[in-house]
Amino acid sequence: MTVKVCDMIMGAGKTESAITQMNHDDESRYIFITPYLDEVERIKRSCTVRDFKDPQNKGNRKLGDLHRLLAAGSNIASTHSLFEMYNAETISLIRAGGYKLILDEVFQVAQNLEISPKDLKMLRAEMIEVDEDCKVRWVKEDYQGRFEDLRDMCMTGNVILYKECLMLWLYPIEVFHAFQDIIILTYMFDAQVQKYYFDMAGIEVQRIGTVYERGEYHFTEYIRMPEYVKTLHEKIHILEDAKLNKIGDQYASLSFSWYERSRKVKGQPQLRQMRNNLVNVFTNRFGSATGQNLWTTFKDYQDVLKGKGYTKGFLSYNIRATNAYRGRDHLAYCVNVFYNPLMKNYFLDHGVEVKENEYALGEMIQWIWRSAIRDGKEIWIYVPSRRMRELLKQWLVCLSSTVSDE
Repeated sequence: MTVKVCDMIMGAGKTESAITQMNHDDESRYIFITPYLDEVERIKRSCTVRDFKDPQNKGNRKLGDLHRLLAAGSNIASTHSLFEMYNAETISLIRAGGYKLILDEVFQVAQNLEISPKDLKMLRAEMIEVDEDCKVRWVKEDYQGRFEDLRDMCMTGNVILYKECLMLWLYPIEVFHAFQDIIILTYMFDAQVQKYYFDMAGIEVQRIGTVYERGEYHFTEYIRMPEYVKTLHEKIHILEDAKLNKIGDQYASLSFSWYERSRKVKGQPQLRQMRNNLVNVFTNRFGSATGQNLWTTFKDYQDVLKGKGYTKGFLSYNIRATNAYRGRDHLAYCVNVFYNPLMKNYFLDHGVEVKENEYALGEMIQWIWRSAIRDGKEIWIYVPSRRMRELLKQWLVCLSSTVSDE
């Protein structure tokens, strides 16, 4: 198995390069996995000669239809959600079919299974055992109840309990080993969980880039930033206002813990100030119409911060799978992103370096690229967290200098 990572900024022709390869490599079978339903349709339209199929939810449900298509040797385009469902039969069919995988955006290969301390104590006493490798085994036979999903995950042997406080599901590495070749299309791969997951499994990756030649994009062995990034610093206007940004001056301000602490203070002055700032930004500083506005905070605080003129423009800070907001050009990013501390320690304990600032920057960039900037249009953005604002500014400067040096 060869894993290649096309680690390029959005708009560098990653998907177009994948389409070129799949159309030209007509001796191979491909599975193209993407978070976007419209990208599934795009692959089917752009690779008509290869006749890509999209597994349908009929008969034996979607996984059963996937198995039917694999057994028939079909090229397949589908979403990340189906990729989560793969089982031993899927792995066997992929290996037998000699498939290559193209993964559009990294996959959620590690999921934090949020279990309360009380429930975990009960599970430990009655339903699960944990071996010396921290793997969780389900031991209660004929169980029916609210932990059936957890039971099914444990039965696959891919659930671990780390230091009695983090229950984690890891995607079976055997799925990746079943493919002949893998290409991952993403940006800032080094700061993503899938990189850490591959490091733990001892899987090395080869970096590749894209180039536009002879009327089409295709993959190359060298990486070169696209020309358009030269002007990004001219198109992304970051609001500089000492009074409005004061709320995020401290390093951990606007983190999830900051919100949690602020909610417990009588009168919640910090949360009221954050909401007032948002109203002020969209109404006075931006003066933008409702349909232009896009904003985010942690989901638990959406209702606390919503206000007239921007409420309907909320978009979760960690979302990637949508193009529905590409017309929005006035933004407010009201979070300060940190890596889950338990997962961070888990990876560190396994000798894997966690790049927390790069992770935070990557999450912010992906969110910003849901907006009008994806079409090369100007945007105006309020980033009250000093830490996140400085990361964004440094990235823009770095991009500009990188292209200038080439």
